[in-house]
Amino acid sequence: MTVDTAQIIEAFKAIAAAKSLEPDEVNELIRDGIHAGLARIFGANVDTEITIDDIEGDIAMLVLKRVVENVEDPSSEISVDEARWDDPTYEIGDVMEIPVEFSEFGRNAVMAAKQRIVQLVREGERQRIRDEYSDRVGDLLSGEVQQIERGKLVLMLNRSRDAEAIIPWKEQNPRERFRQGESIRAVLKKVDETPKGPRLIFSRADPLFVAALFRLEVPEIYQGIVDIKELTREVGGRTKIAVHSRDDSIDPVGACVGLKGSRVQAVVSELGGERIDIVPWHPDPEVFARRALAPARVAKVISDPARQVITAIVDEDQLSLAIGRNGQNVRLASQLIGWQIDLYGSREWLERGEDVSLFLEDETDSYETADFPLRELSLDGATLTALSQAGYNSFLDIIDLDRADFLAVDGVSEEAAAQLLALIEDLTVIDAETAPVGEEAVAPKGEPA
Repeated sequence: MTVDTAQIIEAFKAIAAAKSLEPDEVNELIRDGIHAGLARIFGANVDTEITIDDIEGDIAMLVLKRVVENVEDPSSEISVDEARWDDPTYEIGDVMEIPVEFSEFGRNAVMAAKQRIVQLVREGERQRIRDEYSDRVGDLLSGEVQQIERGKLVLMLNRSRDAEAIIPWKEQNPRERFRQGESIRAVLKKVDETPKGPRLIFSRADPLFVAALFRLEVPEIYQGIVDIKELTREVGGRTKIAVHSRDDSIDPVGACVGLKGSRVQAVVSELGGERIDIVPWHPDPEVFARRALAPARVAKVISDPARQVITAIVDEDQLSLAIGRNGQNVRLASQLIGWQIDLYGSREWLERGEDVSLFLEDETDSYETADFPLRELSLDGATLTALSQAGYNSFLDIIDLDRADFLAVDGVSEEAAAQLLALIEDLTVIDAETAPVGEEAVAPKGEPA
């Protein structure tokens, strides 16, 4: 019997190693399995005491029955008369210990023990999957395409090869095709409960997938320095992402684009060439709307907070860019800011008879410009004094002046006028979200908007 029980313990240790179970978990499985087998022999309410000796490789089994006057449940009770056949000292209320040998197990008891152990192992695996993945929704995970069933991809994950994981058809990028055995990355979208246990639903079409890729490629996002405030996507076509930096010294757009566009290009490559527009987030809906319509330059925006509607006016040469292919750009911009955007070209706006002054006054000011004292510029003292005496003390005071205006100020030389014009040009360069470099970084050349 020692040999038999030792083999049983070793067999279960092998299961433990395969299923990553702890020794205590293995022993508990053996106890539960043997208890199920004894219940098949003695009855459903049997009370047992099972001791496992890992060192000696032995298993001791006892069935416990309470001594009673009249037996109502044979599985847990024994009459006092029957108990006294074994030991005449038994009294009512005592507990009789009945040793059981493995040789007493019949086929049915063995099958019951096996089924119980298999069931417990399966339930343990399911619970481990729940515990591991319930808090990982939104994480990027990798695996292998195990098979393709009626359009859905069945995955074998690198971390949990026994987990049931799929990418349904609606969560796939229609521009992508995968074959059996190919490596794949996807974002965990949710954990579904089914009669067979937890099922992991992955996606490559959800905006979460793009966010997860940026967390992987951009250390500032992973570290929490740069936040993804808003993200909207039309899978296979275009994505717009609004980012914000918690550190004023870090440009959120530049961090996402990377040196020579390396970071965003890694994301674009994973998405199969899908176009990505990265814009800086802003709490003001009007400013945010301007940026969301990138790469188009917006001449004027008017907001209606009560209706949450933004009216955006663009020059005629920017209209097709603002609308995008099949209206995609303005549609995604609207989704990004969460407001409706009514888009007008300058000609249509004027034909409607709207206030021309509203349009003209902002025509050259598409983005915010921060004001600051002129003394913060690299100008000599004589030039600063001359400008101050003429009433020019801040950057916004001189931003619209041309060469002739500067030369008309007493004390401003030709060289100083040229320096001032160069400084104004440097400080009014279009922001990162509309600069040509940004466009080249996020979209292949020649691709229509």
